[in-house]
Amino acid sequence: MSLNAATLDRDEPFYGHKACAGCGGSLAVRIALKVLGERAVAVLPAGCMSAVGFNFPQLCFGCNAIISTFAGTASMLTGIAAGLRAQGITDFQAVGFAGDGGTADIGIQALSGAIDRNDDILYICYDNEAYMNTGIQKSSLTPFGARTTTTPAGKNVRGNLRPKKNMFEIVAAHGIPYAATASIGYLPDFMRKVEHASKIRGTKYIHVIAPCPTGWGIPTDETVSIAKEVVDCGLWVLAEYENGNFTLSYRPKEFSDVRSYLKKQSRFSHLRDGDVETIIRSRDAKWEAIRKNFTNRQEVLS
Repeated sequence: MSLNAATLDRDEPFYGHKACAGCGGSLAVRIALKVLGERAVAVLPAGCMSAVGFNFPQLCFGCNAIISTFAGTASMLTGIAAGLRAQGITDFQAVGFAGDGGTADIGIQALSGAIDRNDDILYICYDNEAYMNTGIQKSSLTPFGARTTTTPAGKNVRGNLRPKKNMFEIVAAHGIPYAATASIGYLPDFMRKVEHASKIRGTKYIHVIAPCPTGWGIPTDETVSIAKEVVDCGLWVLAEYENGNFTLSYRPKEFSDVRSYLKKQSRFSHLRDGDVETIIRSRDAKWEAIRKNFTNRQEVLS
């Protein structure tokens, strides 16, 4: 039976949390744990999801879960998996949920080491494109042009000057057994990738776009629609890496308007026409590289 909203487990393994209204990260954690089931063992570093999920005595996980050091998500996953196997327990999935800062900046060394050892773990990065939990500071996954508290928009410098780090291709360059990108705007695709990853032995990595209404400057009821639009306008790519091959999960027949996507978010309200053109050129160059190097699966997403 295919996994979809009708067949997904009705139990709620992540409930009663204190996340902000419209939080994309909490939706990513909730859906992933519903796919993985009660035998999941979750590791979360200091960040949004540990802050909202471990409020004693109102702990919000229906499965075993623990907070790790900010830098140690992947290494703690390694230890948990080894410890359970040493006790003869095999029917579990060690899964980590870390934000963009805890993955691409602070946690990348431990993640790289886990991939190098090919530890049997699943690492999920919920990417809200800044350090949202501590006041909206830039991370290396903050996109070009975005305004944060550490990349303010002024007369001469208009937001973040650096491109978003490509974590998907970085982990693929390690020769990882499986890596994928996803978006909470396309939940069936995300669910399929989590389910597929859970059946693969070795290190798996999923990078899911999970908008933050507070940091992005969008209404709380537009989280899912903006997560869909970033894919539809071509600024986020849904893809997989397995057996040494890159596969495109979805190619929009025609890109939606990048300007419309950007204007809906206050973090981009300062951008000028030239800045938007820079973003569009970068998108087009990325898709040209995809055309040359990726297999096109052309899945129908909903």
